[in-house]
Amino acid sequence: MTASTATRPADALLVKAALNGDSGFLPDLLQQLESALPGEPLRVQGALSKTQKELYVYLHFGGRRPIAGTVVTQVEATLKPHWPQLEALQVSRLEKVFEAGGASADSTPVFHYVVEMDPEAGWMPELSDWYDTEHMPGLATVPGCVRAARYLNHDHGPLSLACYDLLTEETLGSQPWLAVRSTAWSSKMRPRFTNTIRTMFKRL
Repeated sequence: MTASTATRPADALLVKAALNGDSGFLPDLLQQLESALPGEPLRVQGALSKTQKELYVYLHFGGRRPIAGTVVTQVEATLKPHWPQLEALQVSRLEKVFEAGGASADSTPVFHYVVEMDPEAGWMPELSDWYDTEHMPGLATVPGCVRAARYLNHDHGPLSLACYDLLTEETLGSQPWLAVRSTAWSSKMRPRFTNTIRTMFKRL
């Protein structure tokens, strides 16, 4: 899938890539990404899944911006020749639709858990309502959750990207977390996920 050429509202760019080889170059990559957009201050957050060799780097803007699709392709074209260690590199615009500090908001997160999905046809309105009024606010209250946020991916997809900054991997199996996941509304919504990707990352 290629990036849309249309201008879209974006709160961040997401750089996704598969890691080929060791990760010793990542500090230099993150430093370069801080100035990926000339004149635009960026806050860079990286996350690496060593088991799946997947790298996600978020380039957060200071606020929402209209970003043209040509910007996405330009960033991709700049990065690919310089970092051959990154395979299948893609850059996408992310529009934030939900964010909440978690029960452990005063702590520094160690892990970054991401759930990506495309809604089944016709189910986007209710899925969004469930995610943003019940599911994510509930998970944010679980001890060990530092932050919960959800974005719309306007380019390479899947469309919905829900992410959780966590203190431990075990937060996902805790009783409070499982209680939020087991509501009647959750049981109705989860089968409406398609193209689902679930990844546990370590924060860089």
